[in-house]
Amino acid sequence: MTRATSDPARSPRGGSTPAQGRPDPAPGAPDSPADGGGTRRAAPANPRRTEILGAAAELFARRGYHGVSIGELGRAVGLTGPALYRHFRSKETVLAEMLLDISERLLAEGARRAASGDPAEALDALLRGHIAFALDEPALITVHGRELDNVPEAERHRVRRLQRAYVEEWVGVLRRLRPDEPVDRARAAVHACFGLINSTPHSASGLDREAMASLLHTMAHAALCATPPSH
Repeated sequence: MTRATSDPARSPRGGSTPAQGRPDPAPGAPDSPADGGGTRRAAPANPRRTEILGAAAELFARRGYHGVSIGELGRAVGLTGPALYRHFRSKETVLAEMLLDISERLLAEGARRAASGDPAEALDALLRGHIAFALDEPALITVHGRELDNVPEAERHRVRRLQRAYVEEWVGVLRRLRPDEPVDRARAAVHACFGLINSTPHSASGLDREAMASLLHTMAHAALCATPPSH
C-alpha cells in the first residue's frame, strides 16, 4: 500500500541526526513529537472507534474481510454485534474508515517530511516514516492490498486520490534531488520502493525491528537513488 496503510523521519532537534535506518514512530502515532515545538498529535476523539478499527485490521488481515462477521468484530473489543452499530453503520463502513484514515495520515505526514529544504534529508525522512508504518502496521498493508475493492465506490476513489497525492510528495523530492529525472521514471521508482517496503508483512519475521528497518532503508534508498543506465 501507499494505507492502504498506517507511521502512519523527524527533522533532527538540537542539531543531532537520528541513526540512519532506524524507523520513527508510525505516521500519526499519538506519541510522535512534532518538529520544533515538541507538541504531540491530539488523542483520537473517540478511542473506542480507534480500538474497533485496530481490531478490525487484525481480523481482516488474518481471515479476510468476508471471513469476519460483525458479531466476531464486536466480541474482539468486548461488544455485541448490535452494540457495534452505535459506532459504525456497517462492516463496510469500518473498512472504508480504516483505509481512509491511514491514507490521510500517510499523506499528512509525507507532506510534512517532504517539506524539508534539503531534498536528501526529505528523502531520508520519507523513507524512515514509511518504514515505521510498514513495521508498525503490517495488517493495514495486507488489508489494503486485498480488500480495497470491497470499499464503497466513493470512499474507494477518495483513498486512491489520497494515495496518488502521497506518491507525488515522493516524486517531488526525487526530482529535487535529480532535476533531470523524467517524472514517469521517478514515479515508477517510488512505486517500486513501496513494493519493497510494503513486503514487510511477508518478510520481517526473521529479523528484529532495528535490523529490518536498517535493511529496508539501505535497499530502498539505493533503489531510488540508482543512476539509470546510459543508452
